[in-house]
Amino acid sequence: MKILDFYLLKQFVRNFLFGLLCFVLIFILVDLFENIDKFIDKNLTNGLIIQYYIYFIPEILKLITPVSMLLATLFTFSRFNNYSEMTAVNSAGISLYRFSVPLLLFGMLITMLSFYFNGWLVPRFNSEKLKIERNYLGKNVIPGVISNLHFQDSENKIIAIGSYNENEKTAYNVSINIFSKTLPSDLQFRYDVKIMKWDSIKNDWKLIGVLERRFDSTNSETLINTDTSFSSDIAEIGKLYFSPSQIVKSQLKADELKLEDLKDHIDLMESSGQVVDREKVDYYSKISFPFSNIIVILFGISISTNKRRSGTAVQFGISILVTFIYLGFLKVSQTFGYNGDLDPVLTAWLANILFFLLAAVNLIRMNFLK
Repeated sequence: MKILDFYLLKQFVRNFLFGLLCFVLIFILVDLFENIDKFIDKNLTNGLIIQYYIYFIPEILKLITPVSMLLATLFTFSRFNNYSEMTAVNSAGISLYRFSVPLLLFGMLITMLSFYFNGWLVPRFNSEKLKIERNYLGKNVIPGVISNLHFQDSENKIIAIGSYNENEKTAYNVSINIFSKTLPSDLQFRYDVKIMKWDSIKNDWKLIGVLERRFDSTNSETLINTDTSFSSDIAEIGKLYFSPSQIVKSQLKADELKLEDLKDHIDLMESSGQVVDREKVDYYSKISFPFSNIIVILFGISISTNKRRSGTAVQFGISILVTFIYLGFLKVSQTFGYNGDLDPVLTAWLANILFFLLAAVNLIRMNFLK
């Protein structure tokens, strides 16, 4: 690495770390002022509050890393311009492309680290943070007994659960409705189950107190009572795809599921015929969001090297505006993806693709087509 590359990267990393520190402190202070009354009402100790914000820091870092990248790019290039160092660089015949290589390489490194950080570490810390919220603040509570659950276990099989006890891994007042595969509105079998208990040895549901109702083409009904049976032993029901872990995961937020756990959850839901557009958007967004670090660097370079700029404050405002427009566009596109109007993969990457093209065009236009 050349001396100039090292010097540029040193200035950039220092500004980047400074931006991270400032935004983390501001974020924590704002959140603390907002929730201090809740902490006092719930009698949280100082140690527990500190622990809460330690678990919160990774989520903050995930959100503000692109903004810190933008600030670091802006301040680094502004310093070079203010001290006429950019003039010396241009006089030496070094193009802006070559001059920006160290920053882009650093941005790629942060992107790769963010991919692992956001996909595996952040959910783990979020899970611990949410445990404090559930146990002490009464927020996002997952009850020990969950009522009124509905699953589409397969293409033609819908299950309704009156209540489910997580500690006992037992469901009560279960209705299993099996429809015709050719005529989805034609109900062929209905099984009313008093108790459905998970057997961890057989990995199957044990059905207790089963009332089978068969419907034929003449609208007549046949009733059959069964004391105890496993679901896989009943030909019409067969193997049930959903399990106790899926019931619990269905109550969790995507932010507290690791990337592989979210993928497994999606595969299980998809295999049972359920709609998973929302979960897929969250999954692919976790993959695509880290690449915003490179995009904001490109925007920062194109704006901070504009000779017609009106000053650092204006550049700073424009850059922050661009960042929030990017995040806003990301949220809007996610809404369309959640509703199934856009493909989940396209939804997750649409903001990145669009703003990368805008950043690249702006960089060329502002610096090479004068």
